[in-house]
Amino acid sequence: MTSAPGDPASKVLCERVTTLRQKHRFTLEQLAAASGVSRSMLSQIERGQANPTLAVTYRIAQAFGISIGELVDDPNAGASIERIRGDDPGMLFRGDEECSIRTLSPLHQEKSVEFYEIVLQPGARLASGAHYEGTRELFTVASGSAEVSAGGDHCPLATGDTAHYRADVDHVIANSGAEPLRGYLVVTYTG
Repeated sequence: MTSAPGDPASKVLCERVTTLRQKHRFTLEQLAAASGVSRSMLSQIERGQANPTLAVTYRIAQAFGISIGELVDDPNAGASIERIRGDDPGMLFRGDEECSIRTLSPLHQEKSVEFYEIVLQPGARLASGAHYEGTRELFTVASGSAEVSAGGDHCPLATGDTAHYRADVDHVIANSGAEPLRGYLVVTYTG
């Protein structure tokens, strides 16, 4: 089924499939094998000459490891500034007596980087198992003091200090002081 020339939805899908295929370094043949969609159909989609069914779109999205919504969302269609409100309960990843983790990066963006605000009460610790290979974390202390451990290494941090460490091994951020610890955590994924 051919789409009308200049159809905005077809244009978005065409550009997204092409961009994602190049980003993942897939040839049309490789994407066809991963998605179960024929090479010729993929070629037509990329040229804006086909309007795929929902099932075909779903299989393409799965091949890239994303949802249909992420595949057809035009990243340039929204406002140039996106605000995350400090009081948005949907951004609170964890909140209990010992620890508060608030997500500061948009939840819908492609995730190669995540950004969090961490608050740990005195004596509390945030222990994490190993993430994907190549994952790194950067933790900056805004107030209080911390000790960061990664693998067998330990590093004390004071207000204003930053630690950059492997997160593909077991790692811990601990409040080493008598006051609440507030810091900012950036997680970076390679791949």
